[in-house]
Amino acid sequence: MFEIKAKDNRGRVGVLKTNSGDVKTPNLMPVIHPRKQTIDVKKYGADIVITNAYLIYKDEDLKKKAAEIGLHKLINFDGPIMTDSGSFQLSVYGDVDITNKEVIEFQELIKTDIGTSLDIPTAPFVTREKAEADLEVTLERAKEAVDYRNSQNMEMKLNSVVQGSTFPDLRRKCADELTKLDADLYPIGAVVPLMESYHYKELVDVVMNSVAHLPDSKPRHLMGAGHPMIFALAVAMGCDLFDSAAYILYAEDDRLLSVRGTYKLENLQEMPCSCEVCCNYTPDDLRAMPKEKRRDLIAQHNLNVSFAELRLIRQAIYEGSLMELVEERCRAHPNLLEALRQLGNYSDDLEKYDPRSKKSAFFYTGSESLYRSEVLRHIQKLRAMPRKRDLVILPPSRKPYSKYVSGKLGKFYIYGSEQELDLDNTDFMVLDIPFGLIPLEIDEIYPLSQNESPRTWDVSSLEFIEDFISEFVEYYDQVLIHSNVIKKLDIGLYNVHSQSDEIRYKKDDLKKVKAIADYQFGVGAGDALFRGNINIEKSKKTGKIRHIYDGKTLIVNMRASDSFLILSKEGAKRLHAATKYPKNRVVVNKDSEPFSLEGKSVFAKFVIECDDDIRAKDEVLIVNEEDKLLAYGKALLGACEIMDFQTGQAIKTRKGMKK
Repeated sequence: MFEIKAKDNRGRVGVLKTNSGDVKTPNLMPVIHPRKQTIDVKKYGADIVITNAYLIYKDEDLKKKAAEIGLHKLINFDGPIMTDSGSFQLSVYGDVDITNKEVIEFQELIKTDIGTSLDIPTAPFVTREKAEADLEVTLERAKEAVDYRNSQNMEMKLNSVVQGSTFPDLRRKCADELTKLDADLYPIGAVVPLMESYHYKELVDVVMNSVAHLPDSKPRHLMGAGHPMIFALAVAMGCDLFDSAAYILYAEDDRLLSVRGTYKLENLQEMPCSCEVCCNYTPDDLRAMPKEKRRDLIAQHNLNVSFAELRLIRQAIYEGSLMELVEERCRAHPNLLEALRQLGNYSDDLEKYDPRSKKSAFFYTGSESLYRSEVLRHIQKLRAMPRKRDLVILPPSRKPYSKYVSGKLGKFYIYGSEQELDLDNTDFMVLDIPFGLIPLEIDEIYPLSQNESPRTWDVSSLEFIEDFISEFVEYYDQVLIHSNVIKKLDIGLYNVHSQSDEIRYKKDDLKKVKAIADYQFGVGAGDALFRGNINIEKSKKTGKIRHIYDGKTLIVNMRASDSFLILSKEGAKRLHAATKYPKNRVVVNKDSEPFSLEGKSVFAKFVIECDDDIRAKDEVLIVNEEDKLLAYGKALLGACEIMDFQTGQAIKTRKGMKK
């Protein structure tokens, strides 16, 4: 029903399959009024829409017509349609004249593709007692709806809405309980008041505490979110669908949507974008028009802007630059920037879903970039790497750093107990923003070379690097810090004095590939992979390492784009023999064993266990329950997703171990 095609952080490009066609996500569902609609939203990019089943039910003429000809003909839309149950009217008027069971029956009767149970939308900042009472009703109705749908063998898919007001623990509880029901989609409800009042920080807490407890294999729908300025942030938090009537409601009030906010027509001197409306009309033209014609044109602009932003977001996910887009968009309003900083508190969660390598370089756009998954991941790996006795810290230069470090390295200052430097027992690292310290032996791995930051460091990045280095140097007996590093930082190191001895960095390709293997697969992988008569083959054109052999037997290839190691059959055998179960492993059931041995790709439904540390794009070992090596390949999903999905590919197998 739902498959992931591309990933970046929690954002994903997916395909939602319905009886009326497939929908690419993330996507927007424009709200269609069953009687008043004047805009053909499909013409402007709508693949799926949402309308209100309760409004149709309460209008006798519409109700009769919908039952006779079906919902799609009623609103003249042949694609997938979602219907709301009347919860919005319940939140506005306090009551609705329909039961939960009746609204489920009616949605099936009129052939909606995705129906919704009659949840209780609980406004933000209510009392806990109110939120808890409403939540119990929402959960009861969700269970009733799923049970009734299943007992009647209904065709429509079903939403179960996450409620809980602004209490994170209640959102988590609701998501946990709804997950047990196995609905088809999970909207996150009652968030419109937060967005209308610019409480974006609280919105982050609501969404993250909901999404983190919902299944990865089902789409999530942020209800009522229709302003393009918030789409990128919401997608990065894992939201797949949005719905709103904002495109027409704002148009009726002469307001034009944009990714930077909202423009009032009365204040416009220039049209704000390059859509068809903005290219063909001036603000004066619009102001001079009859109200209805002006409304429809502004609504067209609002739809164009919204769908253009979603296309841009999907492209950003494909190329791995979603967070750069989020950081750009969140600078459109101080409260959005506050929300982005709040999202930094969920870095551990986001890291689980972030691919290990991406097509796009890492661009540092400000202190918020320090909380991105790539930085967190590198710091964690750096702390786990084996350390030598001494450390030399060099200033940043041209990337890749190791290519341009040679000869005399300059003047250094000593921190710690002064003793003779043993180059074979010394780590050489480069000071870097945003990654803190980068060992020269692994500096070509993505994104350590594939990143850019301003040469002028901001205060937050300086504080980050000073705190990190002050902690990190304590692991070493002696630290030699380059004079240019001392000039940049105020790291509060005591017992620092001048060192005039010549220090040189000696390049060693074997040490380099062993360090990369340890960084990629775990400590000890380097020694396990690269033993014997090691022969390292380089590109004649670029001088970069391409292939590594034991004699004439290929162990690994090194991918040119990101310097990750790609296992061969021999490399997979060596890594498997040297690492403990379930490290680097994906475990498949007996049904999948013969296909894996033959080199067929692994589908998620056949996976029964995997290493929690696996991320999308990782090289993995495919084994059976007895830890017999069956094949090896590349993970397409992270561990959380592999274990949750029951459809789609999980591992792209490179080769099976069948003789």
